[in-house]
Amino acid sequence: MMWLPLVLTLVTAAAKQAPPAEPVRPLFAEWLQQFRAEAEASGISVATLDRALNGLEPLPIVVERDRTQRELTLSVRDYVKRRVTKSVIRTARGASRKHAALLRRVQQKYGVPREVIIAVWALESNFGRFNGVRPTIQALGTLAWEGRRGQLFRTELLAALGILDRGEVDVSRLKGSWAGAMGQVQFLPSSYVRFAQDFDGDGRKDIWGSLPDVFASIANYLRESGWTVGQRWGAPVKLPSTPSSALRSLMEARSAGCSAERDLTAAVPVGQWTKAHVRLARPLPRTTSASLLTLGRASFLVTSGYEAILAYNCAHSYAMGVAELADAIRLAPRNKR
Repeated sequence: MMWLPLVLTLVTAAAKQAPPAEPVRPLFAEWLQQFRAEAEASGISVATLDRALNGLEPLPIVVERDRTQRELTLSVRDYVKRRVTKSVIRTARGASRKHAALLRRVQQKYGVPREVIIAVWALESNFGRFNGVRPTIQALGTLAWEGRRGQLFRTELLAALGILDRGEVDVSRLKGSWAGAMGQVQFLPSSYVRFAQDFDGDGRKDIWGSLPDVFASIANYLRESGWTVGQRWGAPVKLPSTPSSALRSLMEARSAGCSAERDLTAAVPVGQWTKAHVRLARPLPRTTSASLLTLGRASFLVTSGYEAILAYNCAHSYAMGVAELADAIRLAPRNKR
């Protein structure tokens, strides 16, 4: 127990240290004046800036939410159990049946399976029940000024103003989450610009109220993020108790990408994994490229489809939630589809 006094000394010293200083930032009005000049210089019209920024004030609730985010403490398995319940599966299967004709058309155009589209919609908006209620300009302005991730939200605010300036959405409809994610698809403004679709042909990309636009926008995002036509997200696998040298050579994790992507190995054809005695719970084409993912005691071979889901939200809990809900829809008994 000789180490105990040293530990107490270190703890006491740490307790005496002052907490990190808050970043120095200007008054909101000063920041807004500077930002407005930047936005006008980037090409946003004065009329749009007047409409969107006059009288703008920060939202204290947004600052509070940004500073009190908690890291996910649930395991992936526990998170999925909480989100992908029997009730959610039942509702998802019902939605898949109800919107079958629309989903078929979206799948034909974008190549993303209808069950994956429904699963993303379910987790992002609770089947369209959540659109977000925070004014997007006000939320993004607050976060850009607050400073912790100022450049990110400054960029998103400029993108939102561009949407307004082009007349794509009226400012009264531009609403979303406290972090600026909008509509039933929860796109940030830059994602709206890149991926939102007008699938119903009315001249607007309405991710708030048009299911054709919502489903097509989700599918377009996943396709542009790497989803391949005819592909599944992956499959559970069982690893040999003693990995061979061939398997060990395939198991090195990546060094680049978002945090979840760095948990994946390099992608190689499924045939190489099976030669190394990795056993699949359900078949995948031998020529399909797949990466090994181990989460706790469970292992999976995942395709670029899984990585496309991670592009939507870089968290295995989210991606596995989408994957398992999609499987539950696809594998439903025929009389329940």
